[in-house]
Amino acid sequence: MKASKVGQKVILFLVSFSLFISCITISATAANGGKLGDINSDGSINSTDVTLLKRHLLRENILTGTAYSNADTDGDGKITSIDLSYLKRYVLRLISSFPGETSNNLNIPWDWVGIIGTGQSLSVGTTPILSTTQPYNNLKLDLGNLRVPPYDANSSELKLVPLTEPIRSLATGFPSAYPRNLYGETPHSAMANQITAMVKAAGGNDYISVHTVVGESGQGMSVIKKGATDTGNTGRAYAASIFEVTAINRLAKAAGKTYGVGGIILTHGETDCGNPNYENELRQLWSDYNKDIKAITGQTQNIPMFVVQQHSYPSTGTSASTLAQWKAGVDYPGDIICIGPNYQRTYGGDNVHLTSAGYQHLGEKYAQVYYEKVILGKDWKPLQPIKATKNGRTIIVDFHVPVPPLVWDNTLPAPNQNTLTEWRNGKGFEVTANGSRVTINSVEISGNSVIITCASELPAWGVKVGYAFTGGKARPNGTYRWGLLRDSDPFIGRSGVAQPNFCVSFEMPVN
Repeated sequence: MKASKVGQKVILFLVSFSLFISCITISATAANGGKLGDINSDGSINSTDVTLLKRHLLRENILTGTAYSNADTDGDGKITSIDLSYLKRYVLRLISSFPGETSNNLNIPWDWVGIIGTGQSLSVGTTPILSTTQPYNNLKLDLGNLRVPPYDANSSELKLVPLTEPIRSLATGFPSAYPRNLYGETPHSAMANQITAMVKAAGGNDYISVHTVVGESGQGMSVIKKGATDTGNTGRAYAASIFEVTAINRLAKAAGKTYGVGGIILTHGETDCGNPNYENELRQLWSDYNKDIKAITGQTQNIPMFVVQQHSYPSTGTSASTLAQWKAGVDYPGDIICIGPNYQRTYGGDNVHLTSAGYQHLGEKYAQVYYEKVILGKDWKPLQPIKATKNGRTIIVDFHVPVPPLVWDNTLPAPNQNTLTEWRNGKGFEVTANGSRVTINSVEISGNSVIITCASELPAWGVKVGYAFTGGKARPNGTYRWGLLRDSDPFIGRSGVAQPNFCVSFEMPVN
């Protein structure tokens, strides 16, 4: 009997040791292979994996081997309800990675990350001020008593302080250039705090961004570009950007911190609505910023430019800058990223500027796309068309859909009900043939496509399809162009407002 018991103990020890070794091996495979959350190893993380983890916790179907390893989403070596919570949040897209993933999966190359905001009135904010406290460690440059220009980046007056709104003293007139270029709550505090929250939710220790806001209300690309003429009231945006980057770089070194610029935020385009060269000028602005900033910080990492579409100018007709803001993201992928439209957000009574809450929501969307592109290194694209084909009276538009399925939004009113009524059944879609509007009978979603049925046969040539592209009557609390097509992204920012991806404004030929 004693020999038998000894034998049993040896066997149990060997089995336990074998399981221990296999768990170590499996855990390493999960960490190195990036399979956390994919419990059934089918290549996707979804509700099926959630069900499997629930059944394990209820002791209905115990996970072993790779399945067990992949279920350990927080990486603590145990499977608990906390792992289930992270998995649910991932499936709902509330987080983009798991705490159990190594921090090397997050691109955080510097202690302080600069973000430059430029543009015109929608970049420089409105009142009332909402973001009066800093919940994390995000920063802004305080000029103290320094008068600029001239731009003295070595002045002892300069220091970094917690990022709150307003970022500096507000403008007292129009036009008004840096440093009195701001009019209230900008998108930047909401953006910074949303980025930090997402990094922390993914297991990162912190993400400290330092925000520079230099836009000038009412001014076109000729005024915010490199080399613009300083009139005293305009023309300082680019020079002020370089001044702040130089100053922050010096302050970072003095504090023993590393610093680089992670992104450029461009909220712009109204003044350039008739500018046929706007896309080229966007590209040039991106190029100039990348060349000049890298020379200061010494960074090799490229600085993407994030652009949101404008929908306010002109109030009727079409806008060259709106189209260019989408096309630049298509033509220069990775360098310029169109984050989508702005039409779905809440506007003030002028139908041009967002409310203070709208600015926060815009900042949160900038943050979501920045996080995906810069921190996770993913190739992010908005809800946008890929191609359009026709057959008789029917047009099929195929889309890139960030988070399927496509749906019709039910919170916005239908567009084109009182003007451009040929398109009143289009839910934002527009069809023209050789410049003339074509009546739309119906639109329907089919997978990642939209099928448009017109009232008459379409000609062989000259057919175009658009969406939220032609101005008409503004909606209440909105602007002059909008549509109802969106995806099912469940992203909700710190403000608690859901922000699915609405379709970009576009126009394209139909083949």
